[in-house]
Amino acid sequence: MILAGDVGGTKVHLALYRFQQGALEHVRDEKFAAPQYANLQSIVREFLGSNDQQTSDEIVAACFGVPGPVRKNAIRLTNLPWTLDAHELARDLNIEHLFLINDLEANGYGINELPLDQIFTLSEGDSSQVGNRGLIAAGTGLGEGLLIWNGKTHVPMASEGGHADFGPRNDLEIELLRYLRTDAALRDHVSWERVCSGIGLKNIYSFLRDAKKINESPALRQRMQQEDPNAVIGELGESGADELCAKTLDVFAAVYGAEAGNLALKILAHGGMYVGGGIAPKILKKMQDGTFMRAFCDKGRMHDLVSTMPVRIILESRAALMGAAAYAEVQAAEITGRSLRAASIRSAM
Repeated sequence: MILAGDVGGTKVHLALYRFQQGALEHVRDEKFAAPQYANLQSIVREFLGSNDQQTSDEIVAACFGVPGPVRKNAIRLTNLPWTLDAHELARDLNIEHLFLINDLEANGYGINELPLDQIFTLSEGDSSQVGNRGLIAAGTGLGEGLLIWNGKTHVPMASEGGHADFGPRNDLEIELLRYLRTDAALRDHVSWERVCSGIGLKNIYSFLRDAKKINESPALRQRMQQEDPNAVIGELGESGADELCAKTLDVFAAVYGAEAGNLALKILAHGGMYVGGGIAPKILKKMQDGTFMRAFCDKGRMHDLVSTMPVRIILESRAALMGAAAYAEVQAAEITGRSLRAASIRSAM
């Protein structure tokens, strides 16, 4: 079996996979509240359960997608007091082949593992084109990745593009930038992540409420305090039941589309743009109303170029786990000369 993990600042998502007839087969998965644990090892041990040693013996490889750049097989997380080192994890968990990769790389490897019904086509573009692909994923933060076409396959590459400077495109977005710069922590640098993520949704909401004076009803204020604010914004914004939430989604979808288009231009994503992360599938109705795609294509003289690039939304919440599992299998196979995927095909014949 393969152990796969998606490590975030608020949760760690773990899963076990095996291969059947060359395809990944999900065994089980579980989410853990990361801040409640001292380290990743303790979460993995709890996930594996009482048969810890037996299950570990069955695991031939593991891979964890992590938020941020992996250097020398290690990373110090920014939102958790953890330092992850692949060699230490392999030793402590008794898993010989263990790897750390950027979470957007993991998502990139997961795309080829997805069934067709887990990919929603937002814009067909020219699907006959072959070339680089882009991946942008708004969730708790904003992830961006590159899938470089080498003539045979797409090779995922990590990026920290979500932390690049936010570039407002109109008067309202300029006002939003100025509003965010009143926060002492953001005065010197407002990134795309500050407007295009779960963090960004709340920032846009606060801006429209405080600076643009769009009314926040007492009932809405109570729900925002007692429930997940982003879920409330998504629900009431998509239904149109609340003006403040609806306008928040308008601005969010526009900046999301604009930055997706920026990434598409930078890498010439003739092979298409993929929209991952947890937010897009939850506001799928809003993503389809034209706001995202208008901003995506609003690139002046490059309008016709980006309009030909297919845009697809990843619906599968376990895409990063699937990619991590696929990556672990390939890397372990290169080391050992034994491929679980190939063996599962031979056994099915």
